[in-house]
Formats: sequence, C-alpha cells, structure tokens
Amino acid sequence: MTRSRWTLRRTLVVGTSVLVALAFVVMSLATIVALRSFALDRLDQQVVEGLSFAVKRPGADQHDGQNPGQGGERPAPRIGSLQAVVAVPTDRTPTSIDLGGDLGSFRVAAAESDGTTIFAGSSQADVAATTSALTVILLAVSAGTLLIAVVGLSFFVRRSLRPLDRVADVAQRVSTLSLSEGSVDIPDRVAPADTDPTTEVGRVGSSLNDLLGHVQSSLAARHHSEQQLRRFIADASHELRTPLASIRGYAQLSLGEDAPMTPTQARSFDRIESEAQRMASLVDDLLLLARLDAGQPLRRDEVELTLLAVDAVSDAHAADATHEWRLDVTDDLISVTGDENRLRQVVANLLRNAQTHTPAGTTVTLSLTREGAEAVLRVTDTGPGIDPGVAGRLFDRFARADDARNRDAGSTGLGLSIAQAITEAHGGSISVDSAPGRTVFEVRLPV
Repeated sequence: MTRSRWTLRRTLVVGTSVLVALAFVVMSLATIVALRSFALDRLDQQVVEGLSFAVKRPGADQHDGQNPGQGGERPAPRIGSLQAVVAVPTDRTPTSIDLGGDLGSFRVAAAESDGTTIFAGSSQADVAATTSALTVILLAVSAGTLLIAVVGLSFFVRRSLRPLDRVADVAQRVSTLSLSEGSVDIPDRVAPADTDPTTEVGRVGSSLNDLLGHVQSSLAARHHSEQQLRRFIADASHELRTPLASIRGYAQLSLGEDAPMTPTQARSFDRIESEAQRMASLVDDLLLLARLDAGQPLRRDEVELTLLAVDAVSDAHAADATHEWRLDVTDDLISVTGDENRLRQVVANLLRNAQTHTPAGTTVTLSLTREGAEAVLRVTDTGPGIDPGVAGRLFDRFARADDARNRDAGSTGLGLSIAQAITEAHGGSISVDSAPGRTVFEVRLPV
C-alpha cells in the first residue's frame, strides 16, 4: 500500500513508532558509548597505576620478580595485567594494542626508568564483555518497550479517533442520499458528544451539522418551489385547454362558412387554427409532464412491444415518405408491463425527432431485441449527428438543437423530455449515442 493511501490511524501509529524507535536508538548508542568510555578510563587508570609500581622497582622482573625491600608495599598483580621491560622508548599515555591469539586487545602504557622502557597493560576483555552485555540488554529492553508502545499507540489512537470515525460515518451516509430531485430528508446528524467546540473533531462535527442543516433548508425550499411550479403548470395547462379548443372551433367554423372573405382573412383564420392546434399540443405535453413529475401512477397492462413497433413504423411511413423507414424485430413477441398509450408516445416521439432533425432521404431504423431481463428498443438514423455541445442537455425541456439537426419550427422541444419521463416512470432508461452519419436513441424497459 502506498503512503498516500494510508489511513490517518496508520500514519499516526507508524510515524510515532518510528520516532520512538529513533529515540531508543539514539539513547542506546549514547549509553553504550558513554559506558565504554567510562570503562576504558577506569582501565587506563589501572594501567597507569600498574606502570607507576613497575617504575619504582626497575630490574625486579629480571631477577626473582619481586623486590624484598618493597614486597610489603606492592599489591598483588591484577588478573589479566601485563608488565614488561623492553628497549623501546614511549610515554605514559595508554593505548590499545592487539596481542593476537587468545590474549586479545590490551590497554598498554610505557615509561622509561634508568635507561630501560617499562610497559604495563590490562586486558580489554572485561570492557568488551560489559559493552556487549549492555548492548544486548538495551536491544531487548528497547524492542520490548517499542512493542508495548506500538500496541499502546494503536489502542490510544483508535480510541482518540473514534469521534472522527463517527463524524465520517455520518458524512458517508449523507453522501449516499439522492439529493437531485423530490422531497429530500437528511435525518443524519453528528451526535452532541462529537460536537464539542473545544476540540478539533468537535468543530468538524459541529460544522458538518450546520452544513447539513443549510442543505436541508435549501432542498426543502427547492422542493417547495418545484411543487409550486408544477401546480402552476398543471393548472395553467388545464385552464388553457378550453379556450384553445374554442379558438380552434371558431377558426374552423369561420373557414367552413361560404361567406366571402379576403385572402388575408382566409390566411389569418388558417394560421389561427394551425397555431391553436400547436398550442394545444404544447399544453397537453406540459400537462403530461406535470402529472409525471407529480408521480401520477400509470396504467399497468401487458403491452406487446413488437406490435407497437410495427404500428409506429407504419404510421411514420404514412406521415412522411421523404425518409426511408425500416423495422428490425425478432419473430418472438416481446412484452412489458406498462401504459400502452404512453409507450406508444415514447416511440412516436423518437421517430418524430428523427424525422424533424434529419434531412430528406435519411434512413431511420426501429429495432427491438431482448437482452437478459430487458427489452431494448433502438431508433437509429443516418443523419448528420448531434452537436456534442448539445448532447448533454438533449433531454432537457425546451431544449433546442443546433442547425446541424435542421431544427423545424413545428417542434416544441418537449418530445425527448416526455420520452425520458415516461420511460423512467416505467422503471426503464433512455440514452443517446451520436456520431456523424449515425445517431442511436436507446430505450431499455424491464420485461
């Protein structure tokens, strides 16, 4: 695991443990060096004292090894000590020499007396043994202490970070909520025990609670505004249907009379009827969207998608002969549960969208297959494709495509948004994939 992916708990435990280990290493090295230096100083003192005794009785070692006149004043030689008389000049400063074999290293000092050089030395075996023993002891104690420290740190850090874990759990649960639409409730809050403003974690917990409160208020205000807008659209659409029907009726009545009228009057009445019909279609679409947004339940009948696809292609061919309409379905009938009229509207809107935004001569293919537990309906055209800058908002209400799709003035911009709303109300999904020469709208419905 890389360092960047470590948790805060692991970072604290490992980092503190490394610092403690370094402190033990420095302490142990300082102790070993100080002890060895102290032991060597004591050994040097003993060597110098032995040399002083040897200088006071020169030649004694050349006879019987002891001066009778001073035998009572000289202490017995220390085990491991060395005295020698040689003809090599030197001073009294002790130094380390390796005598080889079983003798090992000695601290040796020398002095001149009556024309001869006298050496005195002591073995460093005790110093080496003491230093080795201390090293082993320090290693064992440091290792045990470090192990206890790591265990204690792990427990302490885990216990100290529990409030932060609880705050993180609240944030994680809130992050899984769907906040994009509808009435949203955020019941999770950080417990009062984890909102103490005198601690760092408490400040984080308190700030998170304040943030969640603001988000809750904003979402409630948004939902209230959406509800008001939906009610307004639904009410306005419902109220507009009657006067629009009256306008169309009076226009048709005027055009149906044999009374003479000028060309301008005839053209005006014709446009009044046409625009009234377009407005009525727009009002019906808005009313449908408002009802779908409000969660109005749809009919739940068995719908034969295969037959529905056949009818849709036939209707499209009859309405527009400038496009080439093709049907690609399997021999087996594919059925879903839903509202047949609404599903017909989905297919009709997709085909009408292909007709409206592609030039004459474009081939439009409606295919229907079954993939696992889903019925997949695709509308594919060979038109110029969709501008990538528009594709992201293609299903928005009143979306306007660019000139590459040959926008027709008769379109309301609600067809794809209605198709999406109906598909999602049936538990399905709709998507688009476009490139120059090939645009595919795909609808997936549970079978």
